[in-house]
Amino acid sequence: MKEMTLVEHLEELRKTLIRVVFIVVGAFFIAYSFGQYISDFLLMPLRAALASQNQLAPEMAQGQIVYLGILDKVISQLQVAFWTSLIISSPLWFWQIWKFIKPGLHEFEVKAVRPFLLVGFFLFIIGVSFGYFVVFPITFETLMTFGVDNVAATISLKEYLVLSSKVLVFLGLVFQLPNILLILGFMGLVTKYSLKEKRRYIYVGFAVLSAVMTPPDIITMMGLWFPLVCLFEVGVLAVALVVHPYLARQHSS
Repeated sequence: MKEMTLVEHLEELRKTLIRVVFIVVGAFFIAYSFGQYISDFLLMPLRAALASQNQLAPEMAQGQIVYLGILDKVISQLQVAFWTSLIISSPLWFWQIWKFIKPGLHEFEVKAVRPFLLVGFFLFIIGVSFGYFVVFPITFETLMTFGVDNVAATISLKEYLVLSSKVLVFLGLVFQLPNILLILGFMGLVTKYSLKEKRRYIYVGFAVLSAVMTPPDIITMMGLWFPLVCLFEVGVLAVALVVHPYLARQHSS
């Protein structure tokens, strides 16, 4: 554990923030250069849902994706590039943050926290993949068939790309739940017993969150609620199998 003055902490923080900004800006230009491919990738689930809807109701006008303003395509590509840059550069800027906080930790704390870097990144990728391959198809199919029939879909390109990018980042963060529970466990703020005692209330909270974040149908809501519950239970299991034995060894040594 390295002792530093307040001025030294602030100077190191300034250098860290500058490095993080350079990393994100560099990733932004890379993501922007591939903006067409990234946008096409994000549009694939929506286009598949539109094609499916057109096959079910061929007598209707074909649903389509449009841009409504002259700057919509530019703005949407900038937004997509920004959110993509946060995702692809996350290992680098997270590593910079880790280098900043590492000197303030004891050696046993460093050993305990270090695995979270890799685990957190993989959980983030799993969350993004879950949103793209599971949540998007189910949600789009549901929304296309919900409400009034015999109307054609005309969907704004900018609104969809911005919304889908934010949703994927949100799900990537949601999948950090086991990681967060592990960190709270190592900090002594939660135990497997306290988490089990609050389980019913947490389940209800997940249900409220799922109802707010999804369209008003039970299938889509359960599509988000069930993974949240599974992630919570994985976190509880991780606290029981990893945190408790680790802290017990530290206290006994």
